[in-house]
Amino acid sequence: MKADTLAVHGGFAEEALFGASAVPVYQTVSYAYKTAQDLADAFESKTPGYIYTRIANPTTVALETRLTELEGGIGCIATSSGMAAIASVVMGLLRAGDHIVAATGIFGGTVSLFKNTLRRFGINTTLVDVADTNNFEKAINHKTKLIFVETIGNPRMDVPDIRAVAEITHKANIPFIVDNTVTTPFLIKPVDFGADIVVHSTSKFINGHGTAIGGAIIDTGNYNWKKGTFDDIRKLSDRVGQLAFLAHLRNLIYRDLGGCPAPMNSFLMLQGLETLPCRMLKHCENAKRLAEFLQAHPKAYWVNYPGLLSSDFSERVTEQFGGYGGGLLTFGLGNKQRAFKFIDALRLVKNQANLGDAKTLVIHPASTLFHEFTINKQRAMGVTEDMVRISVGIEDFEDIRNDFAQAIEKTF
Repeated sequence: MKADTLAVHGGFAEEALFGASAVPVYQTVSYAYKTAQDLADAFESKTPGYIYTRIANPTTVALETRLTELEGGIGCIATSSGMAAIASVVMGLLRAGDHIVAATGIFGGTVSLFKNTLRRFGINTTLVDVADTNNFEKAINHKTKLIFVETIGNPRMDVPDIRAVAEITHKANIPFIVDNTVTTPFLIKPVDFGADIVVHSTSKFINGHGTAIGGAIIDTGNYNWKKGTFDDIRKLSDRVGQLAFLAHLRNLIYRDLGGCPAPMNSFLMLQGLETLPCRMLKHCENAKRLAEFLQAHPKAYWVNYPGLLSSDFSERVTEQFGGYGGGLLTFGLGNKQRAFKFIDALRLVKNQANLGDAKTLVIHPASTLFHEFTINKQRAMGVTEDMVRISVGIEDFEDIRNDFAQAIEKTF
């Protein structure tokens, strides 16, 4: 099936007992077995079956299967949030003394995980500018165990050359993790560009309505775990082959950390996936038109949107995303005071710490998402005091534009 059809039907035909065509919400903590031996066999994986929703749940498995099919992977684990997905991957691969190379312009929460939390456990991170792909190769050392990028940096709006970075990581035999939250599999399938693991915050465009928190980890099948540098996963691959990493996560890291999604949240992600194809096109269309409007506005100091022809990353957007620049952009009004005044003057657009919603949202990153970082660190991550980040929704564009126009006029 094609992607638009998979978004509606993937991972589920119909419920066996009553014929429900929507995935049922299995709102249960655990599952009853008729005999003690039956449950013992399930724990030993001698027979298939559900044991405890922290490990697996039928509603969540339907979501995992659909995401696997959409991303062209070999398997998926859904998590309680995007950060839980990234943390699970990191905890599943790294040990004290290991090293990460990551893109500079990624989400502040991920930077905090890498630079603050993981440092407490003896794991260090080097952040590099994706504009020059050679920066990744230069940063790799004998302790480097993974490379991490976002398809479009949030909020720096920079775009890595995913295929080129993949070639570097594969040469070094290091897993390449790509966060596909901002673009989703409808703009790019990172598996086709060499990514080994794809992660999502499904809370964003996949859910699309700001109603549920969730995340996902997809193994693309590109990395050969039998020849990897991870002893525990390599040994497991003798028994389960290419599914070794996912088995390692589900039966140890995922199980022990407890980062599972609630069944209702998995259901809401499935609902969001059904309309994702048409929503992404509208997000991208509105974002490009708004970027062009702001670029031409005499009172906007600067605009950063990778889908603009003037962007340094325009060529990569064409090659990797089919010319679609995503639904996220940033712009500046000269200083923090004007940025605040502009946000306060908006009528339709919401001031919220989220993105990928059907509604248009704005936020001032320097004072919110990146408030814990020094000014110098903010600048290194592409955050300025006058920056306003916009997650462009699917409303009528004229209404979005008119709200921005009146708010800018009230700012000066």
